[in-house]
Amino acid sequence: MMKFARLLCRALLAAALTAGSLLVPAGDTYAESAPIRVALYADIGSKYKSTVPFVTLQSAEAFTLTSGSGAALLPVPGNNAIRVSLDLYKVKVMETPSWQTAADAAKKLQATSDKPQLFVTSRGGASVYQLYTAPYASEAAAKEGLARVNKAGLSIPDGQAAAVKGNKHLLAGDFATSQEAETVLSSITGIGMDAWQVLASGADGSTRYQVWAGEAVSDSELAVLQTQAAAVLPQLSLGTAAVSTPGLIVRTDAGMDWTSQRQAYHYVVSGSGAKFTASGNASGIQITERSKRTYRGDLELSGLAGSLAVINVVPMEQYLYAVVGGEVSSGWPAEALKAQAVAARSYARAQGNRFDVANVVDTTLSQVYNGIGAEAPVITKAVNDTAGEVLMSGGKVVEAVFSSNSGGKTADPSEVWNNGGDTFVSVLSADDKAAVGSSKQWYYLLLPSGAAGYAREDNIKLTGDKNAAGLSIATATTKDVNVRPLPVIESSVTPVGKLNPGENAVVLDQIYENGSYSWIKGPYTSAELLKSLNGKTSNTLPASIISLQVTQRGPSGRATQVKANGEILQVKYPDLFRSSFGGLPSTLFDIVPAGSYTVLGADGKTATVSGSQTAGVQSASSKVSAKTSGTVVLGADTAARVVTGTSGFYFVGWGNGHGLGMSQWGVKGMADNGYDYKQILQHYFYNVTIVKE
Repeated sequence: MMKFARLLCRALLAAALTAGSLLVPAGDTYAESAPIRVALYADIGSKYKSTVPFVTLQSAEAFTLTSGSGAALLPVPGNNAIRVSLDLYKVKVMETPSWQTAADAAKKLQATSDKPQLFVTSRGGASVYQLYTAPYASEAAAKEGLARVNKAGLSIPDGQAAAVKGNKHLLAGDFATSQEAETVLSSITGIGMDAWQVLASGADGSTRYQVWAGEAVSDSELAVLQTQAAAVLPQLSLGTAAVSTPGLIVRTDAGMDWTSQRQAYHYVVSGSGAKFTASGNASGIQITERSKRTYRGDLELSGLAGSLAVINVVPMEQYLYAVVGGEVSSGWPAEALKAQAVAARSYARAQGNRFDVANVVDTTLSQVYNGIGAEAPVITKAVNDTAGEVLMSGGKVVEAVFSSNSGGKTADPSEVWNNGGDTFVSVLSADDKAAVGSSKQWYYLLLPSGAAGYAREDNIKLTGDKNAAGLSIATATTKDVNVRPLPVIESSVTPVGKLNPGENAVVLDQIYENGSYSWIKGPYTSAELLKSLNGKTSNTLPASIISLQVTQRGPSGRATQVKANGEILQVKYPDLFRSSFGGLPSTLFDIVPAGSYTVLGADGKTATVSGSQTAGVQSASSKVSAKTSGTVVLGADTAARVVTGTSGFYFVGWGNGHGLGMSQWGVKGMADNGYDYKQILQHYFYNVTIVKE
């Protein structure tokens, strides 16, 4: 009868979801929509800040560096690495004919905030190695870097001194061929002045070769340099037009690693509004500094807020191949992958130009995007099978947010942002338990020593006996079983004790291992909590936290108000409690004091028990003696907990993430139970239709 009822309920739910799951086509055929712009590196202020001094690019196939106008400047052969950086302020540390001397100095600088860059140039047929630290967004920042470099204990050659350099250059000519430019370049470097070939785009779209000289910090310094150069090289016309001309300065990098000399071309993006693109190919382009990830599409290279910006411009569906693979497992059911694809596409489309130069970023601030390495054939199929489909509500694409696990019930917007919404409502998500699946459970044990901790069930067995309070007795199945402070194996954390066969322990509870569905964190001391809370509340924090309680919850049970010592901790929005308390997985939690408990008795009365009380097993109405040094508290719900002398607070919670919108593990569970992706999306998002763009 129960089985029939469950089947009937499931059939009714499926029918209801199907009725509301409208798939509205935009036309008879699907056409690839506009590409998406993903910031891999960019400084976009408080919205997103990820910077790097340079990027190293390479591909299994040839790719092309193009100008902002789309003109092809030069091909990069397959399996050849190049570096790209931004022409900013820098500190020129030294010049030396010895690579090893420069490399030794660079190794010392690596540990500082002043990142080394090493170039090699030729003067009179001999190699000269030039060590810099860069980039700096301003002259003032470069001067601070210079001060640090001077204190780094470097062996700088006699007669030299580290100096600040800028990004103002003299233009020594514009040429149709590299050979013509090289002739002029040699005459300038021959007098000891720094100069380089520069790739630029001509008015007709052709590649032009220019020669730039000098690294002046200011216009006045550039004028002095111009006068000095003209006196020595009267045959050349040295102007200042290069200051505003976009170009790629061509240098040779000699610092690909610091153990042996390995060189590569290094292209420096320079000029006002300069923007260049590494045009992609079928193999994708790898970025060494982004964990050697390889990306489809093109990589746009420019400057933003004094740092190098790298924007991946990629077709939406190709972007989703990696996003879905980065967000969920390729081993999940096809319908779960489809649901994730539609949600991720909707989220991306709803962002608009959120980051000014990009629609999204490649981290969880937007969606996880790890490039081609995250792709899998089943994911590609799920994306293609739903190509162009997005969630719509009120004529707009829905910002279909999602999190790993809602802990059994999704969040209401008021529990996350302090305001409501028409698309997101709190719904049950019973299938979140799919996250624990067949994983091992842990016994919460009270040891003979009075210490309490957790041991995994495959190392423990029940003896069949019970103690005076009716709690089960267990023993170990193998020697020296670690009893851990939390239900998770952490090799860096000392166990609270060990249990051997024949030694008995009292079983207080049996729970899942710490994970995305449920977890226990702590105990956190008052000092640790105050440090974490610092800067996250608008009111003054107490000198010490004596009591900590959840005093208000939202529709799903998530904490929306917490009091410390009876005073409200005023945070900007409820989801901030996650970071306020040391990085909790979610705000669906209880706070349990380590040293005392308030217990609800069967008669409705409460009793507070502290670790200073006599050892024993205690209920709200009676006390049963036990041969332990810990105090076990039994509430009206028969749940057993240990009171110790330890100070601090435990957080016992469920779920992982903000909990708003779609629960990814819940999606997996629903797909396991036979729901299709449209039914799943209709369950998690209210009043939406699925539209094919």
